Amino acid sequence: MKKLVGTILTATLLLAGCGQQSDEDTSVSAIKPIDINMSLVFTQNELLTQELIQVSDKIRQRTDGSVNIKVFPGGQLPVYKDNLEQVVNGANWIAVEDLSYLGDYVPDFAALAGPMLYNSYDEYLAMMQTDFVADLKQQVEQKGIKVLNADYMFGFRHMITNKEIKNAADMKGMRIRVPGSQLFISTLDSMGASPAALPFPETYAGVQQGVVDGLEGSILTMYSTKIYEVAKNMSLTKHFLGTVGIYISPTLWDKLTAEQQQIVTEELEAGAISNTAELVKLDAEYTQKLEDLGVTFNNVDTAEFSKLTADVYNQFPTWSKDIHRTINMELEKIRAVK
Repeated sequence: MKKLVGTILTATLLLAGCGQQSDEDTSVSAIKPIDINMSLVFTQNELLTQELIQVSDKIRQRTDGSVNIKVFPGGQLPVYKDNLEQVVNGANWIAVEDLSYLGDYVPDFAALAGPMLYNSYDEYLAMMQTDFVADLKQQVEQKGIKVLNADYMFGFRHMITNKEIKNAADMKGMRIRVPGSQLFISTLDSMGASPAALPFPETYAGVQQGVVDGLEGSILTMYSTKIYEVAKNMSLTKHFLGTVGIYISPTLWDKLTAEQQQIVTEELEAGAISNTAELVKLDAEYTQKLEDLGVTFNNVDTAEFSKLTADVYNQFPTWSKDIHRTINMELEKIRAVK
């Protein structure tokens, strides 16, 4: 009898153990790994790329590999408009692009990348926290694009030439290389230059041979591309601030658990803070390096250029009529609390 009771008890314990193991297996398999491609045009060695690689590594570690973001820099995958289309189509995809590309879906978003708006990195970061931008994010999410983060920057753009530029008169007739973007073309034209849409790989030779008189770009660009060998002056116009947003499909986002979403959000925020701190450091470091290489820096008549570029905001019919005034009102509020 004792043997029979012992046998029944042992069997019961074994069955209970098997049932418990089954429950654990179900719990583990409930979170299926998600592979997500992140596409960006920035090259492997650029600051922004390196920061996003670190972010993706930390997300992978903290989610035990269940959120596996693979970073594809240098345009290995579709970029620009095609990048955003992957997101809108609901692919397992994260697009890293300039805010202006959101303008194809919510036009006023492009105006946030317009000329002569921000005086500092902090002003841009504060703008991204306003109710005005929150409303634009809500609108674009309804179009199939969730803005995970818009705090990543890669520097102010300035005039890089062999001539000191202080005002519009100094730029008159100068052929300045710009990307093939209407916003860039309109801006440089309003500043007094003759914009020339030249492929970037041809720019060094273009300046060297006198095809163009210079280009516009950041301090980091001037150093990393060795443009300083053919252009020895940087006029600090700050006519554009280089920024990008991190975008995902709302459908894909909803496939992540609440915990996974929190981890992704936290790591992207931490990466943006790290990127800004490093950007400030590199701006100072590369300014010194360029000065040591014979580059001269000079300030410009910012007020004049701001006045001249104001009409650019009227050249895009899809933008709200008073968008320039609206953005400047937000910036005035930001500046008032400094």
